Amino acid sequence: MNAPVVIVGTGLAGYNLAREFRKLDGETPLLLITADDGRSYSKPMLSTGFGKNKDADGLSMAEPGAMAEQLKAEVRTHTRISGIDPGHKRLWIGEEAVAYRDLILAWGAETVRVPVQGDAPEAIFPINDLEDYARFRAAAAGKRRVLLLGAGLIGCEFANDLILGGYDVQLVAPCEQVMPTLLHPAAAAAVQAGLESLGAQFHLGPVLNSLQRTDDGLEGHLSDGQVIPCDVVVSAIGLRPRIDLAAAAGLQINRGVVVDRHLKTSHANIYALGDCAEVDGLNLLYVMPLMSCARALAQTLAGNLTAVSYGAMPITVKTPVCPLVVSPPPRGFEGVWTVEGQGADIKALCRDASGKLLGYALTGAAVMEKLALNKELPALLA
Repeated sequence: MNAPVVIVGTGLAGYNLAREFRKLDGETPLLLITADDGRSYSKPMLSTGFGKNKDADGLSMAEPGAMAEQLKAEVRTHTRISGIDPGHKRLWIGEEAVAYRDLILAWGAETVRVPVQGDAPEAIFPINDLEDYARFRAAAAGKRRVLLLGAGLIGCEFANDLILGGYDVQLVAPCEQVMPTLLHPAAAAAVQAGLESLGAQFHLGPVLNSLQRTDDGLEGHLSDGQVIPCDVVVSAIGLRPRIDLAAAAGLQINRGVVVDRHLKTSHANIYALGDCAEVDGLNLLYVMPLMSCARALAQTLAGNLTAVSYGAMPITVKTPVCPLVVSPPPRGFEGVWTVEGQGADIKALCRDASGKLLGYALTGAAVMEKLALNKELPALLA
């Protein structure tokens, strides 16, 4: 029997690659392995569930059995691979050896966790997949006060969504502005003001030192001495590409699993895409680059060697109280920012010395200009 193409991970990267591959090759055996329950869902929708009043089942788009049938594939759920043996083209699940024709790592990124003192660490919930979301919804049922760790993109999206779901939200983050690595300060101020208008309270600068149980819930003790009463804590302090198994197998790693423009790792017949992959030096944890990689890699796996290219890839942030689209300047480019507008409606543009547009941050009504500006943006990977 022919060895299958094996995809590890059934998130957006794994399932989209499988779909694209099946458009080109309906016969090669296909095996998907996932540590979670294998349901198909869109991870970006996790930060819209409370506003839409959807539980985990409501965000699920298909059960693993339906996906297996649709993809003419085997889907193994709640299964963790324990090792990769590139020399023999096999991976290990405990004592079981699984041969592969090609192996694709699509196992994503894991939440960054920081140690917190106190007697209630189990009341801190990262939300990185559908099962995490289900656990948090169960814990938050009937509660009102949420302490949110992190004021990056995901933290701000969750803040907006939780407030729409009827929760009181306080955010704690050791930074001077929201989304510090992504946004010009003027755009950040507009988003923060929008969230504050809904009732969000920001504590920018300190970190959570300890979380203690009290008679009526929890108390978060911050590093600056503030004490915040709360009922449940969401951790949204960042993601880290999963690289440990790849490193143990001798694959080249950096921030993510290092791959070239063909998504090939440092070893033949092993590829990576999505949040775990560092493509030609870029580790982009967003949907648009993932979809480009899935289409290109499907062609390669079907016998048509195809390099991935990234055009302009603006990021739409789900903060409906203050709409936001941002396209950070590409790495290695120096530019000067100009800011127009006021209040919620900010247009921040970054241009180089010759006037060429490198990036932008648009908030409020200014997001209407994104289509025209996108035509001027440089490609991220030409």
